Amino acid sequence: MPETPPRLGDHMTTTVKAESASVLSKERIIATPQFNRWMVPPAALAIHLSIGMAYGLSVFWLPLSRAIGITQSAPDDWKVSTLTITFTLAILFLGSSAALFGRWAEREGPRKAGFVAACCWAGGFLLGALGVYLHQIWLLWIGLGVIGGCGLGLGYISPVSTLIKWFPDRRGMATGLAIMGFGGGAMIGSPLADFLMKRFATPESVGVWQTFVVLGVIYFVAMMAGAFGYRLPHAGWKPAGWTPPPDDHVSADTGSVPVDVAWKTPQFWFLWGVLCMNVTAGIAVLAIASPMIQEIFKGRVTASAAAGFTSLLSLFNIGGRIFWASLSDRIGRKTTYTIFFALGMLLYASAPTAG
Repeated sequence: MPETPPRLGDHMTTTVKAESASVLSKERIIATPQFNRWMVPPAALAIHLSIGMAYGLSVFWLPLSRAIGITQSAPDDWKVSTLTITFTLAILFLGSSAALFGRWAEREGPRKAGFVAACCWAGGFLLGALGVYLHQIWLLWIGLGVIGGCGLGLGYISPVSTLIKWFPDRRGMATGLAIMGFGGGAMIGSPLADFLMKRFATPESVGVWQTFVVLGVIYFVAMMAGAFGYRLPHAGWKPAGWTPPPDDHVSADTGSVPVDVAWKTPQFWFLWGVLCMNVTAGIAVLAIASPMIQEIFKGRVTASAAAGFTSLLSLFNIGGRIFWASLSDRIGRKTTYTIFFALGMLLYASAPTAG
């Protein structure tokens, strides 16, 4: 039988499907030679400022601890210690998803990674809202903790890797530009969440689930804008006037070591251990920042003031990230690590007596 020729409609459908499927592909975001690399940091910040609200989740713990009692905790209300498991899960899945899907994100490109991150982080807020509305803690854990945590991981790594590609001559500054948004997300999100909870609060509701819905929509739009604003440099691109260091795998100047070699060295695990302890200490404060300040100064610090305290932590989180990262370009990574880890130990040790 003669072969049936393809119809024009079939061809158009195939073309449209191919085009729509490639919108997120790595090939679609290769920049032109005239592209200004300083257009990329705002896209990275849009994603990191959104997922940075993870550090501001503590503003929800006290209101959620009286979601049923409204003015005070009822017997069926959740305890703050139960609610903070959400944050613990989010940070756990941040690290796990970044480790597991790092190669996938590099292969598929930052736009697709940013798109998936937006769906997970915003979807986590929406599922968390359902959990609060139905008063089912497991939905909150799965939503903001597990799914949202995966969004945090993918949303964290894609801006960092993208900016490093655009700023190989200033890797420390590029990393600082990327992660300062993550540190500063709570500076914007905490006061916004406090405002929204007051706006939605009624005699029957503390306004948290409605706030989750609004934040989920806002973060989805912002992260999608960031994901579609990403561009990658074309093959062979380098900043004007910059000469790449020799590619000898292990360089005395750059300290560059392949991943499959690095994780087998004792230096990697010592560095990992120090970083893990430092991050754990910082996150322990951030996880309960709002309830902590309200409990320490009981009756003297309002919920709005506690949100302001969380924002203050976030502000200096921003400053510290960009300051230390940029300084490391000048004095070296090892010296920078030594200084701020030593300072960290002294400051944590002084906190009880200073308080």
